[in-house]
Amino acid sequence: MTPRFDAKVALVTGAAQGIGRRVAERLLGEGAWVVAVDRSELVHELQHARLLTLTADLEQHAECAEVMAAAKVRFGRIDILINNVGGTIWAKPFEYYEVAQIEAEVRRSLFPTLWCCHCVLPYMLEQGSGAIVNVSSVATRGINRVPYGAAKGGVNALTACLALETAGSGIRVNATAPGGTEAPPRRIPRNNQPQSEQERVWYQQVVDQTLDSSLMKRYANIDEQVGAILFLASDEASYITGVTLPVGGGDLG
Repeated sequence: MTPRFDAKVALVTGAAQGIGRRVAERLLGEGAWVVAVDRSELVHELQHARLLTLTADLEQHAECAEVMAAAKVRFGRIDILINNVGGTIWAKPFEYYEVAQIEAEVRRSLFPTLWCCHCVLPYMLEQGSGAIVNVSSVATRGINRVPYGAAKGGVNALTACLALETAGSGIRVNATAPGGTEAPPRRIPRNNQPQSEQERVWYQQVVDQTLDSSLMKRYANIDEQVGAILFLASDEASYITGVTLPVGGGDLG
């Protein structure tokens, strides 16, 4: 049987650890040529004959453009873009966020996806095909993460609007909305400041609400998230576009 992503060129962001790294590994295992991108040098730990690793700050449009150009030069095309950069930096009631923290949450969890979609479009439009999968979150309906939820709500809107614009050009745009997910300890922390006792309480409220909202009353494992992402990226989903698929054990976000 031909591997599902045989000869496809896939670009994965946030690929140094967690879901993004596992996506890159699974794509390689299923025959793809992969460009793995992250802000951290840890992305270069990934090694494979069909792999290009790049470091970039994808909160910056110019660096997104450079990444897409490098992928095109190396592999000649970009068939799949998986936007995986994002994640809550702080967890607390909205009134306790500082202005700079609100801006940082939006920059982290919306702009890399927005910029990468913008920068990949010329290549996908030229070739008349492509699949984009954005990683959103069920936290668009959640507590203690209003700026993050707002950013991921933007990802959902981006997904729907871009799908509408590009369907006639052979490009599919979908998203997954992960719920709580068990992952190895982060090697690259989102927040280097130690948590106060109050911050630990607020974070536990997030965990409790996440479990309560899930019909299955548990966190996912990484492969349960990756499976949904790869399905939407694959030709198995060739008649699906404009969808944000909740992957939260029944939590619809």
